[in-house]
Amino acid sequence: MTTDKDSNEQSPELPFRSLLYRFLFFDWLFRDVGAAGTRLERHAAFQHNRRMSRYLPVYLRRWSFLTAFDFALGVLFEKVLQAGLLSAWFFTWSCVTLTGMLVITVAWLILTHARLS
Repeated sequence: MTTDKDSNEQSPELPFRSLLYRFLFFDWLFRDVGAAGTRLERHAAFQHNRRMSRYLPVYLRRWSFLTAFDFALGVLFEKVLQAGLLSAWFFTWSCVTLTGMLVITVAWLILTHARLS
């Protein structure tokens, strides 16, 4: 029988900020190909990144939800509550999250359809 102390030693929990960061941003999944020293290390890092690219649609789904949510809040504040400044805030964030969706899509397309030379 394991106690709570034993289970905490086996899998340390991340702080909420780190979990939230990992939930929204995907850079922690990938390795820096440019930092690799040899050709073999670059190839290994690139292959790792190609394998990790399978998680990018999950992040795309999360960011599309954020985009729709921010846009809906912008519409709510503009049409229903007549709060122009708050609606502009949420419309701006919907544009920012839409840009994040484009970055995720391009990264996914490059990693999944790249040809090795």
